[in-house]
Amino acid sequence: MTATLELEDLETGYATGWHRVCAVDELELAWGEAALVAGRQVALFRTAPGEVFAVAQEDPATGAFVMARGILGSRGTRPTIASPLHKEVYDLETGECFGDAGLQLATFNTRVEDGYIEIEL
Repeated sequence: MTATLELEDLETGYATGWHRVCAVDELELAWGEAALVAGRQVALFRTAPGEVFAVAQEDPATGAFVMARGILGSRGTRPTIASPLHKEVYDLETGECFGDAGLQLATFNTRVEDGYIEIEL
């Protein structure tokens, strides 16, 4: 077992580093789930076996914590999430908004270790 080093980001107050969230099998394919990770709300999406994305649960356009209920899709080969409120579409890998260049969805690195999803804050 490896130790996880966590440091607190002085700007955000959130613990930084890798955080174990849940077993990968607990996430249904093509379905979002919300998680509280080191005090931060995160939306998780399992888009394919072994492929997991994590973004901020907070909708950049409204400030509502709803992104886990968004609609998964794609733009070409780029996986996307559409906000359930106003349907802005964001790239799951970069957080780029396709409709409004002023909006950006925070994204987080993910990995699967020993069958568990880990997120880097």
